[in-house]
Amino acid sequence: MPTESNERKGMTQGSETSTASFESSISRLTEIVEKLEQGELPLEDSLRLFEEGIKLSRISQERLDRAQKTVEELLRVDDAGRATTAPFATTDDDR
Repeated sequence: MPTESNERKGMTQGSETSTASFESSISRLTEIVEKLEQGELPLEDSLRLFEEGIKLSRISQERLDRAQKTVEELLRVDDAGRATTAPFATTDDDR
């Protein structure tokens, strides 16, 4: 019977983890949590999944923080209550 590590070896690791969309990262994180909660994986596989989950969690939080900053910049108003505009940098990672 194939183990989790054999099924997922080389997938969603390293740079692939950081380039996945926010939605796919959250979906993968949900899968990881469900598998870890089952408690049936060998220790090595559990640790590998836990590490992947931590990376996905951190990357997702960074993306949420950037999105929040963008929204705050877009909703900024001056003392008179008028909307203010300011240029801000965007990257492909902000998707």
